[in-house]
Amino acid sequence: MRRYGKHTDEDDIRSRPNRRGNRPRTNIRPKHEDAAEGMVLTVDRGRLTCLVDGRTILAMKARELGRKAAVVGDQVALVGDLSGKKDTLARIVRIEERTSVLRRTADDDDPYERVVVANADQLAIVTALADPEPRPRLIDRCLVAAFDGGLEPLLVMTKSDLAPPDKLLELYGHLDIPYVVTSREELETGDAAVRVREFLAGRVTAFVGHSGVGKTTLVNALVPEDRRRVTGHVNAVTGRGRHTTTSALALPLAGDDGGWVVDTPGVRSFGLAHIDPSRVIHAFPDLEPGTAGCPRACSHDEPDCALDAWVADGHADPARLYSLRRLLATRERTEGD
Repeated sequence: MRRYGKHTDEDDIRSRPNRRGNRPRTNIRPKHEDAAEGMVLTVDRGRLTCLVDGRTILAMKARELGRKAAVVGDQVALVGDLSGKKDTLARIVRIEERTSVLRRTADDDDPYERVVVANADQLAIVTALADPEPRPRLIDRCLVAAFDGGLEPLLVMTKSDLAPPDKLLELYGHLDIPYVVTSREELETGDAAVRVREFLAGRVTAFVGHSGVGKTTLVNALVPEDRRRVTGHVNAVTGRGRHTTTSALALPLAGDDGGWVVDTPGVRSFGLAHIDPSRVIHAFPDLEPGTAGCPRACSHDEPDCALDAWVADGHADPARLYSLRRLLATRERTEGD
């Protein structure tokens, strides 16, 4: 049954009154120009702890941000109750552009990438020299993620009282990566923290490593006023520790030089499904010019790769090309020891 006549105009159409008296929905979002600036310190089940003007604020993400999520290290804009008092909740209305991102996937077949830390300057890759044994492939994967995300790597080797660092240093020496070697005794006396701190001053450093390598113990030594629970033992069968850090947390370094340490949960795998191999070459400035003669979509590990001739002509050390190809190949290998 036709409700209106055949020829209708706007005057003929009846509109239903808005009983609530509120404004209709709009796609125009407020700019929040008066929002306060803050930094995300940790994320826990949808609630984000942020630092705003020296105060710790609990906040939630505004619906207008859609599926975009804030992570530890993000610089954000907040509105609402910024007093930091108990039972108050602010709202994150904007996530500022990131200068760097550390991403990983659960495995190499997982298309969903997870941003672990944003805006970090440096990635400290913590590995034990024994108990548990070093896992070079995991280190390689962390290096690839650091190079891809715009972070400078730092290799931190622990438990040197159980095994010497010579083999690892030989493996990564040609990458010109800064490193620190520590022992269990130095961790207990605080000497290790003193030497590691020299690389952290004035920078945001994310710490990553698999369980049992002493990562959280080192973080506790660096920031003793904010101690985190550490692993109790390393499994004698698997050679791996138990996860004790369950969420990433940014902690400020005391002292005039400042800086931040971001402790992340221990990892058992570091998927690189999101990594574009062509970006890894940017971490090798001595090799990158040689790719000009490479065929299109060159993997840099094939017969027609121009890097072989570039190295043969003396433009770069052959060991550097070997290191590049080892890092690129790690994306194609299954994670293991």
